[in-house]
Formats: sequence, C-alpha cells, structure tokens
Amino acid sequence: MQLAARRKCAQAIFATIGAECRLTVRHWLAISGQRTLLESNPQLAQAIENRTPYIDPLKHLQVELVKRHRERRAHGVDERVRRGIHLTINGISAGLRNTG
Repeated sequence: MQLAARRKCAQAIFATIGAECRLTVRHWLAISGQRTLLESNPQLAQAIENRTPYIDPLKHLQVELVKRHRERRAHGVDERVRRGIHLTINGISAGLRNTG
C-alpha cells in the first residue's frame, strides 16, 4: 500500500484480494484433499521457503523503484530506475523459477 495515492481505496482493494485468496485456498484444499498447500510436493514447498529470504529484498527494492518512477515521471523517464524495475521483475521470476 506504500504506492497507493488513496489509502482507503488501497485498503479496500487489498482486503478484497486477501479475502479472495483465502477463499481460493480454502476451496483448493477442499478439492485436493490436502491440509496445506503443496502438501503433496514437500520438495517444492521447501524450495520456495528457502528462496523467500532472497526474493523479499528484491520486492522491497521494486516498491522503492516504482515509487521513484512515479515521482519523477512528470520530468521524463529515468532509464536507470526503469531498468532497475525490470531487473527486479526478472530477479523475482528467476528466484521463484517461474515467469508468472
């Protein structure tokens, strides 16, 4: 929510996303018969857990770079900031070993 210009609107959107995520997980678990996500693939669950400490700093950097981009866009695009945003996107995808 650090990037939202209208905090109340952002809170409402994030609340809706959170509720939908919880609902989706609950239904997925009911359909799959699992008690936890990735219960049937513990190696993948462990791999994701191991990658999180390396990916989290990239997410924080990405938020800061997007904030800088928005603050400066009236004065033109700062190519270093734009490149940094793209690098964090690629870094997060590579860290997750997933492009989406």
